[in-house]
Amino acid sequence: MAKTEHSASSADCQVLHPDIVDYVRKRLPESHISLNLANLFKLFADQTRIRLLQCLLTHEMCVCDIAVTLGVTKSAVSHHLHALKLSNIVRFRREGQVIFYSLADEHVEKIVSIGLEHLLESEE
Repeated sequence: MAKTEHSASSADCQVLHPDIVDYVRKRLPESHISLNLANLFKLFADQTRIRLLQCLLTHEMCVCDIAVTLGVTKSAVSHHLHALKLSNIVRFRREGQVIFYSLADEHVEKIVSIGLEHLLESEE
């Protein structure tokens, strides 16, 4: 097998499988995409936000109903919803003076559902 030179800026290893390294490198997303994904997952790293998303997984709700359901302040719910709206994780609709929140799309539903399913499976 011919030795292939690969940059290993922070790795102190010699490439053992250059074909695999090349294959994987070509399929890795650009660095900024990985950073955006990491930031997305940071939004899920808060128990109150997760519980809020679980509420919205069940039914669309207004801020006051979410606050009462979770036993937190309206201000805390609004703060979390603001961050989730900015990242397109939740959406809203207005009905008169009341704003109802829901999960933005089926991708968010899947993230929350699959994460919960994974945890419940590992408890068995």
